[in-house]
Amino acid sequence: MKEERYKLDEQELVDLIFDSLHLIALHYGTWFWETEHQLGLDKAIEVDDIAWRKVLPIMLERVASRFKVPTKDGVPRFLTEAAKEELVELLVDMAKNWLASDGVWFQVVEQNFDYEMYNAKRINDSCWAKFAYIEAKRIRKRLNLPDGGGLPALKEALGYRQYALINRQEIVEVSPNKLIFRMNECRVQSARKRAGLPDYPCKSAGVVEYTRFAEGIDPRIKTTCLGCPPDPHPEEWYCAWEFTI
Repeated sequence: MKEERYKLDEQELVDLIFDSLHLIALHYGTWFWETEHQLGLDKAIEVDDIAWRKVLPIMLERVASRFKVPTKDGVPRFLTEAAKEELVELLVDMAKNWLASDGVWFQVVEQNFDYEMYNAKRINDSCWAKFAYIEAKRIRKRLNLPDGGGLPALKEALGYRQYALINRQEIVEVSPNKLIFRMNECRVQSARKRAGLPDYPCKSAGVVEYTRFAEGIDPRIKTTCLGCPPDPHPEEWYCAWEFTI
């Protein structure tokens, strides 16, 4: 009952608010994964796109109204009136938070369960196989990339990944039927290098990640790993991938 909450102090209420945000995220995610289980991943992605467009304005309006935050077309004015540079930097911050969340999950699984690194890597690889495909589908829709867009569509989509905001990457068009993508600077690997640690062996995750991302853009695209830790690699890049069609 709401009355019970009045017995709590302000800090406890703030903690409950953050817990409520957490529960919203978990419940929304539960709907997504159960839709995938029942109807398949492609249908879940389609339903999520519709549901998110409906639920986001509801949540924004409710919170904005509570705190009397001015809005324009349902979006807080501090976003609609922000300079382009501020919005881009906010996107960078969000990408960093996205990667930090990924890293925290890995570390918690690694440090708190049996088989340590084995379990963490196994779960990590499975997550990337799904997330990369979902990300590709969302980028493809946002950019209105055509069915069968081939390597030109993949090249454009790679520039809109979350990673593209926080890593340094390059794309080399070898031929109309071959594309090479290199990750020149990786936020995770660069941090390990600064700490004097060896490369994180991310090849198993990378193989499923880039394969599934390419399939999400055009299922005809084939992915080949040219090098990824623990493979040896030159100073110029950490991992490299060949896409052919």
